[in-house]
Amino acid sequence: MSDDTIRLVTIGRIIRRRWRLLTVLAVVGALVGYGTSLLFPPRYTTSASVLLPGAWEERELLTQAEIATSSAVVDRAAATLGWTGVSGSELRDRVSAKAADGNIIKISGTAETPERAQQLSDQMAQQFVTFAARIVGDNSDPEAAARPEALRQMVLQTSRRITELADAADPGQTVESVQTRTELAKLRTALQEAIKKLDEADPASNKASMVVMGPAARPTGEAPPTRIQLIVAGALLFFLLSVIGHLTAARMSRRVRTEPEIAAALGSALLGTVDVPVERHAHRPEGRGPRARIRRLLGVDIRWDIPIPQTSGDEASRQIRYRRVCARLQEKLPARRLLVVVPDGDEIARRAAGQLVAEAESDPSPSSSSRGYPMLRVVGVSVSQPMVPDRDNESGALVVLSAGNLTAMELAGIAEACADAKHEVVGIVLAGTVRARPTRSAGRSRDAATPALAVGDGATGGSR
Repeated sequence: MSDDTIRLVTIGRIIRRRWRLLTVLAVVGALVGYGTSLLFPPRYTTSASVLLPGAWEERELLTQAEIATSSAVVDRAAATLGWTGVSGSELRDRVSAKAADGNIIKISGTAETPERAQQLSDQMAQQFVTFAARIVGDNSDPEAAARPEALRQMVLQTSRRITELADAADPGQTVESVQTRTELAKLRTALQEAIKKLDEADPASNKASMVVMGPAARPTGEAPPTRIQLIVAGALLFFLLSVIGHLTAARMSRRVRTEPEIAAALGSALLGTVDVPVERHAHRPEGRGPRARIRRLLGVDIRWDIPIPQTSGDEASRQIRYRRVCARLQEKLPARRLLVVVPDGDEIARRAAGQLVAEAESDPSPSSSSRGYPMLRVVGVSVSQPMVPDRDNESGALVVLSAGNLTAMELAGIAEACADAKHEVVGIVLAGTVRARPTRSAGRSRDAATPALAVGDGATGGSR
């Protein structure tokens, strides 16, 4: 399985086991987005298009777009609109311009209402056209403007003179007369083409006549971000932050999960692992009070980072694991008494300890004092302040726990508590959850095989 698949499985597990908390946080994020939308009033945006006839280069169009949103144009538009409390500097943040295909400048305006947005865009386009025409008029030199006209008059006079020379030429059909008239006709044609090109190249006639392509359309919807977008963005942001928070907490968790780490923290060897059939509310702590009810309501009273239990065999196959643990204890400490230490709050370990006690009571050779299973007495130990009963007639302590619940420091505290009570930790038993298959054969039921376990000093495995 790749790392990406593992991450997807982990995220799916978070959503499946924390869906109530994630839903509440998403609703809180939606409310935050709604509150943000109240702080920012709705805005409406529309655009007006200005056509620039003639041939324009791309950099020239960009320059015109900058001119369209310059302070000179915006101040004139603000003065014409006359909106109360709205200055030119404030309008400059509400307008924009960009060059589109076809020599078109699109001027956009944003305002609180559709009517104002339309008025702003139309006024900006009109002021831009007026300002551009004024620039062209101011930059035109009277003498320079008169030169092309004088040239045209000169060309017309020259053309008439050529016609007169052609008429005055020898009307005969000699070669010289025909060549003279042909040369004069070519000269007249060349002069006419020169005047035509001069008219086409005149920037004042080509680029000064900008046209506003109709009024701006009245907007029918709000400009982004809309209120709906802010609400959805807030809900999605809080949801993602919640998932990231779960992953970060799991990444930074110091709870030991592997067998070598648990054995090293307790300073003893692992005797085996046992399976505990999962129950509907097996992992829910029995807390009371408002905080416990809120945690239960949000679903945060159960662990989300516990893997999904695998399907196990029947009751007999699970009992084999308990018998093997008892057999290993019999080999190490034949016919002795042991103290079974279970951390408080570890429901899986508590049930496994009860099953282990029941299996020790079902010793197939109870009459043999040298080969019988050790007698077990179960005690619960607080994790925050571990305290183990003093040694009575027990010859050691057996720690039963489930992986991923305690840190190495907490396990070391349990081991120190056992040492203070003069109990040697003779072994460790790890308990894990499995999904039980339906019982297919008769025999003693699981309820009979797992008696009720009273956690305390008086819980024993019975006498022989």
